[in-house]
Amino acid sequence: MNKYLVEMFEDKNLVQKIEDKLPYLFQIAEVESSRAKIPGMQVGSLRETVIVALLMHKFGEKNVETEIPITEPEVDVKLFGQPISIKTISNTSFTGVKLTWTVDTQKLIEFREGYHPTCDMILVQISWNAKGGFFYLPLEVQTKVFQEMGKEKYIKLPKPGTNPRGGEISKDALLRIAQDNQSISIPIFWHKQEL
Repeated sequence: MNKYLVEMFEDKNLVQKIEDKLPYLFQIAEVESSRAKIPGMQVGSLRETVIVALLMHKFGEKNVETEIPITEPEVDVKLFGQPISIKTISNTSFTGVKLTWTVDTQKLIEFREGYHPTCDMILVQISWNAKGGFFYLPLEVQTKVFQEMGKEKYIKLPKPGTNPRGGEISKDALLRIAQDNQSISIPIFWHKQEL
């Protein structure tokens, strides 16, 4: 368990800020990344920036490393040197969390063969006008579920003949990780505001 991430979820003032401000900041990210009122793929990068700013707010800029080499595909940020992956999804069904982005079917198969979880994860489940959450999914829990399920059930590959866009963590795996008693969450009601 990452003691710093646990500390973040135990900070009552910060939890209140996350509940109150995250929907507003993510709404701005959607507006900024939209064309014809539809958010583009870059919305994920903007959301990630919001989470990185939250980490900097809590722990100080000098303790949050953002210059991560492209060769580390899962790692988005390092907190006190410890790698963290940041994922966001816009649904209530816990689907669509990409582990890798590629349109090459062979590379997807190779990815699944060599994959195993490597870092803690912050997952934000956005569900406008409904309840979602802000989750800390420890590496230990991801690894346990990965070993229990096996890579074929843990990783969902796209159906042949479709536009692949990458491999995902399966819905069943993600639910098991999020519902584990070591994982921590902050429930958030995602309401939009007048901007």
